[in-house]
Amino acid sequence: MSRPRTFVPPAGARAYALATARGEFAVFDAPVAAGAEPKGIALLLPGFTGSKEDFSPLLGALGARGYRTVAVDGRGQFESDGPETDESAYAQEELARDVLAQAAAVGDGRPVHLLGHSLGGQIARAAVLLDHTPFRSLTLMASGPAQISTSQQQRVKLLRDALAVMSMAEVWDAMQAMEAPEAPEELDEDLARDLEDAEDLRRRWLGNKPAQLIATGRQLCAEPDRVAELAAVPLPFHVLSGARDDTWPVPLLDEMALRLGARRTVVEGAEHSPNTERPAPTAEALAAFWDDTDTDTDTGKDSRPRGLGD
Repeated sequence: MSRPRTFVPPAGARAYALATARGEFAVFDAPVAAGAEPKGIALLLPGFTGSKEDFSPLLGALGARGYRTVAVDGRGQFESDGPETDESAYAQEELARDVLAQAAAVGDGRPVHLLGHSLGGQIARAAVLLDHTPFRSLTLMASGPAQISTSQQQRVKLLRDALAVMSMAEVWDAMQAMEAPEAPEELDEDLARDLEDAEDLRRRWLGNKPAQLIATGRQLCAEPDRVAELAAVPLPFHVLSGARDDTWPVPLLDEMALRLGARRTVVEGAEHSPNTERPAPTAEALAAFWDDTDTDTDTGKDSRPRGLGD
């Protein structure tokens, strides 16, 4: 999971329930910075076990570049409600239709830049394949062409098996027991802050609906390759990742970018969550891509040459 350093909304951002035709969704809505020229709107979708807070480190920099950004908790994620046990509510098409409703509410008739991190990328792809017209571009951040790696499938299966027999609190305690180091007699400042962060992460974990985790975990382990379908959609694409990723290997993401004719950005020093690990270069790459999507307004395609870096 992404590990945000704080769960407090970024300066200037509003935290509220976004009303849509498919219900309400918890969001952070960050405005264009004072004095910046307004350029567009971006809708940001988090990954498996993630939340809107995963994008907080990006929002100020994107606002300074002229972009209003709306980061959302999906159905059954953290502060957005959803059924506890009905897995059908979290079918990929249902989640994709939620995204279309979110885009309509946020854009108010204007196309929005869509970004999905990890699982959020596959849900974003499904939304674009249902209807691309609400969107100005699509960025897939650390999100691959099909199912996750074998090692990650094993981890997801362990989680699904645990959720079948344990409560969310019990699963969290078990995960922490496997990962936590022995506590020293005196806590230094960094470790004390880490413990505060852990309490926020626990609160987020408990906010997730078990049926959502089980259903989306199953999707991650069985997602088909839909890159050819996506490549036929008349939108600019951006594939962004860290330099290392054990969920989808980086060479696989390189290949996907080529198949899509997408811009490719590799954020050095980052792994599966460049949004929290290296937010400054990540925000710069996103804003530069969005700036350049206006170069070919007739087709919606970015006419600049694409490569393996920015």
